[in-house]
Amino acid sequence: MAEASNAEAGGGCAERAPERPSAESAPPGPAISRMKLLDTTVDTFLEKLVAAGRFIAQLRTSVREEVAEIKAEGNLEAVLSTLDAIVEEGKAREEPAWRPSGVPEKDMRSALAPGLLQQRDTLRRRVQRQEAENRQLAVAVRAGRRQLEALRLQGQARWQAWQAVHRGQEELAAVLRGPE
Repeated sequence: MAEASNAEAGGGCAERAPERPSAESAPPGPAISRMKLLDTTVDTFLEKLVAAGRFIAQLRTSVREEVAEIKAEGNLEAVLSTLDAIVEEGKAREEPAWRPSGVPEKDMRSALAPGLLQQRDTLRRRVQRQEAENRQLAVAVRAGRRQLEALRLQGQARWQAWQAVHRGQEELAAVLRGPE
């Protein structure tokens, strides 16, 4: 593990053989390799801590830039001022604000019902106006039909009168011509 950490820190990818302590510097045994392991672990931890610190600084800078961009794009000051006004208006209310009941169907019904009732009333008024207009038009159509029937009868009477006059003229013309 120490060798892998050293390889990561050094940037090299060649594997190294584990180092063995010399017999002269310390007594042989697991204590020396554990000391080396501890030193390597501490070094690796410190390197990663420094790298994490740089990452956190970059992250902090990036987040600040994003928030500044959101403020600029969304006209955040005006929106927050409006929100403050709504909060102040809510403080002046005596009745509690609406809260969901926990039953989605009931909440949807209570939210949609007023609008649907208003729409139903509007449609009823439109239907009543349309029916009244239809009644007026039906009366006008019946009056027009009666007038057409009267004109037809008048035209038929005139035609019959004309035919009678025409027959009378033909008879008169025949009498005046004399026998042929």
